[in-house]
Amino acid sequence: MDERKASLGLTRRVHSGRSAEEALKGVDLNCNIEALIENPLSHLTPEQLQRDVRAFARNKGLDQYSELLERGAQIAKDPQFFEAISGVTDSEKQALRDERSSRFRQPRALYLTIVICSIGAAVQGWDQTGSNGANLNWPQDFGLNTDRKSNDFWILGLVNAAPYLAAAVIGCWLSHPLNHYLGRRGVVFVAAWFCFFSVLGSACAQTWVQLFICRLLLGIGMGTKASTIPVLAAESSPASIRGSLVMGWQLWVAFGIFLGFSANLVLYQLGDLAWRLQLGSAVIPAIPLIIGIYFCPESPRWYIKKHRYDDAFKSLRRLRNTPLQAARDLYYIHAQVRLEELMLGDGDITLSEGKQQYSSSGRYANRFVQLFTIARIRRATLAASVVMIAQQMCGINIMAFYSSTLFTDANASERSALLVSWGFGLINFVFAWPAVRSIDRFGRRNLLLFTFPHMAWTLLAAGFCFYIPEDSPAHLGMITLFVYLFAAFYSPGEGPVPFTYSAEAFPLFHREVGMSLAVSINLFWAGVLTVVYPKLSDALTPTGAIGFFAGLNVIAFLMIFLWVPETKQRTLEELDYIFAVPTSKHMHYQVAKVLPYSFKRYILRRDVELEPLYKFPSTL
Repeated sequence: MDERKASLGLTRRVHSGRSAEEALKGVDLNCNIEALIENPLSHLTPEQLQRDVRAFARNKGLDQYSELLERGAQIAKDPQFFEAISGVTDSEKQALRDERSSRFRQPRALYLTIVICSIGAAVQGWDQTGSNGANLNWPQDFGLNTDRKSNDFWILGLVNAAPYLAAAVIGCWLSHPLNHYLGRRGVVFVAAWFCFFSVLGSACAQTWVQLFICRLLLGIGMGTKASTIPVLAAESSPASIRGSLVMGWQLWVAFGIFLGFSANLVLYQLGDLAWRLQLGSAVIPAIPLIIGIYFCPESPRWYIKKHRYDDAFKSLRRLRNTPLQAARDLYYIHAQVRLEELMLGDGDITLSEGKQQYSSSGRYANRFVQLFTIARIRRATLAASVVMIAQQMCGINIMAFYSSTLFTDANASERSALLVSWGFGLINFVFAWPAVRSIDRFGRRNLLLFTFPHMAWTLLAAGFCFYIPEDSPAHLGMITLFVYLFAAFYSPGEGPVPFTYSAEAFPLFHREVGMSLAVSINLFWAGVLTVVYPKLSDALTPTGAIGFFAGLNVIAFLMIFLWVPETKQRTLEELDYIFAVPTSKHMHYQVAKVLPYSFKRYILRRDVELEPLYKFPSTL
């Protein structure tokens, strides 16, 4: 078994007389042809592990924790046999058992971090829907002709699109340098102030140009926040529930959307002041975000990237139930990150003769290029880009941005349109809750593959319902029914997965720039959609436009099936092995193995088993 794995360049870690770092140089994370997933410590002898841990503690200024780190490293090496490791107390053993039996029994600091991240997500959702109701009034106040044959209609689309275009072009790309200097918490703090002042400015705007500028500034805050908050949540969470916690981003974006629709409905009768309050109400969740982020622990992986191991250990002790679990995770992360440094590129800081130096290969532009030139990272870039652009292809933002206009086109009154939009926001939030459990059990990929076909047929049905005579009560009712069904299928699948997936797919030293690219793709196409949808609907009719997005759902399904691997319940560092599998091998497995299996199992109803793609050492 060892000879077979060694021939793949994956396990040359037994290093008699060599350092662990020298042994790791034989690992290939760019071409994992056999789809092996390994523990980088599993082939070390107890003596070698002890020697490495002591050297690690000495070099990182953690000598006082040397014994604790040794026990943690032993558990990281053999996680299944922690009961037999000497020195582990009964309370520590119980905490380790709870990682499987009571996965959500986590310390308060972790849940505080997730709550603050959730508030940041609610800010994002509320910002998105404030303009939905305001669109019915502000153009008239600024003297714009919103007839779809008028050029002023392009101004309406441009103002609505401004936050997404600014986020895609500026905000997302600022997140990397800001993360470098300020850390994850600092970026969230700065972004929250952008969201605070820009929505106040929008509420006070006197011309459409002023409103446009304020919404551009809002986009800068949205982009930096959306690129950072899911990463902070992913880097703070244990692997077993990472999906459930990181998906809080989309869950609370949905809640923010619901709150925005609620504010629109409450405020619409206030006359000329209504649209200003609808836009300005998004300032409410920004205030607790500004205050709360101060009390959250910083990402331990960000500290490790900066070689601040003492701070990383302090952060992990707040984010884990026992110091032993924190020591285990610290050393395991260190082992995998060291492998990433050797195979995928250096971090911001390297050590040379005991001195910190900036590495030229860690610069921003070079890391951006590496998103497309290093095989392991290129596969993560492809998968993250697919799930992000699929969110715009599915058509959800037609509803988030233009639901009031869409239902007005369906012959609804202003009040009815806002009320139906409110119901859409409620369903979008409520049906996201099942994913809290299913995203780590059922898996990210499986959720997407299950929900996309249902989104396609529900959108198509909603489009055809426009043919029902407008004077029939069934006209608005049936359109609303299928739009609600569409939202119910979207919310547990393509809703939470893209930001969760993108936050975890990239290796540590490329995580900020990779997430920036993924979020930029998402928000750029959201901006394009915002500009062109009104004209698209006018050219194709609502039925044609909605049917167009139904077809895009089918295309997105095929893209996900071929190019998006599963990432559930693996540590962020173990995902290196997942994305080291060549894309051609992944595609061949889906076509040659999964398709025949699915046909036999679900069509012919045969009792067949699917050969797994990924292999663990114990299975060889």
